[in-house]
Amino acid sequence: MIIAVMAFSSATLFSSCSYNSIVKNDETVKESWANVEAAYQERYDLVDNLVETVKGYADFEKETLTQVIEARSKATGVTLNADDITPANIEKFEQAQSALSGSLSRLMLVVEKYPDLKASAHFMDLQAQLARLEQKINISRRDFNASVKTYNTSIRTFPAVITARIFGFNSKEGFKSEAGAEKAPKVKF
Repeated sequence: MIIAVMAFSSATLFSSCSYNSIVKNDETVKESWANVEAAYQERYDLVDNLVETVKGYADFEKETLTQVIEARSKATGVTLNADDITPANIEKFEQAQSALSGSLSRLMLVVEKYPDLKASAHFMDLQAQLARLEQKINISRRDFNASVKTYNTSIRTFPAVITARIFGFNSKEGFKSEAGAEKAPKVKF
């Protein structure tokens, strides 16, 4: 009887400590995801300013602007709740973000043809902000992946693995690089 009570007490003590730890790590993942979304939202907002600045140049290629606007619209239409982070959902989210990144890259290439626009102080400021935001997005994604790793490790280690199974905590997926990203691009001059 004493052994059973001690075993039950030990299990309860271990599981309560593990449970709180798992919940804390899960909340950190959610917070990290919110930071990723906030960084992307900043980029969406900046894209509007960038498009408006570029529109001021009448000769500017409308097709490129249309692509940026459409990609921004699609990217903002794909949202992902922190409780619904699955590999498939992250892939959908990333595809929308990649389309926006690609259209922004094309916009910057086309801008090279317009020296007045390129030299505009407002445009240069927006371009610098965009570069800063891309860096912020990368840092946010890296932080998210670190919090996912901490969470996943916490639910797979003993004794927390028991608590995780009892309470239905499942592993989460982080960001992965796009296919082909492991190959260095070839640069020709």
